[in-house]
Amino acid sequence: MSVPLSQMVTVASYIVRQKLARRQRYPLVLMLEPLFRCNLSCAGCGKIQYPAQILKKHLTVEQCVNAVEECGAPIVAIPGGEPLMHPEIDRLVAALVAKRKYVYLCTNGLLLAERLALFTPSRYLSFSVHVDGLRDEHDDAVCREGVYDRAVGAIREALARGFRVTTNTTLFDGTSPVRMRAFFDEMMSLGVEGMMLSPGYSYSKAPDQEHFLRRTKTHALFARMLDRPKRRWKFNQSPLFLRFLMGKHDFDCTPWGMPTYNMFGWQRPCYLLQEGYAATFRELMETTEWQRYGHRSGNEKCQDCMVHSGFEATAVNHTFGSLRGFLETVVVTLTHRL
Repeated sequence: MSVPLSQMVTVASYIVRQKLARRQRYPLVLMLEPLFRCNLSCAGCGKIQYPAQILKKHLTVEQCVNAVEECGAPIVAIPGGEPLMHPEIDRLVAALVAKRKYVYLCTNGLLLAERLALFTPSRYLSFSVHVDGLRDEHDDAVCREGVYDRAVGAIREALARGFRVTTNTTLFDGTSPVRMRAFFDEMMSLGVEGMMLSPGYSYSKAPDQEHFLRRTKTHALFARMLDRPKRRWKFNQSPLFLRFLMGKHDFDCTPWGMPTYNMFGWQRPCYLLQEGYAATFRELMETTEWQRYGHRSGNEKCQDCMVHSGFEATAVNHTFGSLRGFLETVVVTLTHRL
């Protein structure tokens, strides 16, 4: 794992407090979507299909901060759309950093280099740059040539200015394990803090419906891709989640672990499905029929889902919820063998 010690301590102490309070359901990461508009039109995206009048809108800084306080999660991920297109993204990030929230600003990198001057390096801020593989694979995934080179250039510039930089990678059917291992080498050579991996979710609104990974293929891909991982590879996610993707754990989803807030309210039940909205975080937690979701529920929309937003929280809870899970995490971390 490549998460800084201070962040690990903050998250661990937060989880211990939840368990001492005997809370069965609590958020770990808030997925804060301040807008849906983007400067790319990726074939596997389910977030940019809204009509123009919706894409023009965005949440205010005050709405975002209120949602963060209401939720209480120690980590805030800011996806989108492209959050750097928000007119006050710098003020939003500064407000969250002032509250000592660990912020992951997810960006495709196209605007990052020119917007870096708006931000101040902080241990609480990480730019999570979306890169789906080496140059050919990434440009194909985002449906535009030249995006990989601009993203890599922005990563270099951000690192040179002292910012924390991670990458996030979504994988689809047809991904080459050999090419991905070369990609891990490439990102580590750039000097990023860590990499986050996840299979894509089969959004019903996404233009490309043919390349989403099913569960069996996900296991096969990750088992080959992460077999005997190199020590220089650093992943900023739970090692037990990676073992789950490799087929070594049979976790079920924790849909409340990473709740989503956007201009429509608190999205039910998770970041991926869109089955109504709650007006408040409390209403989301208390009135959502959580038993209807997850692989074991039989819900067909959840059968092939293995996305980090649903299962990362399960893996973390397994680490802190049992001695066996804790020891497994320690052993994997120390030996670097997944």
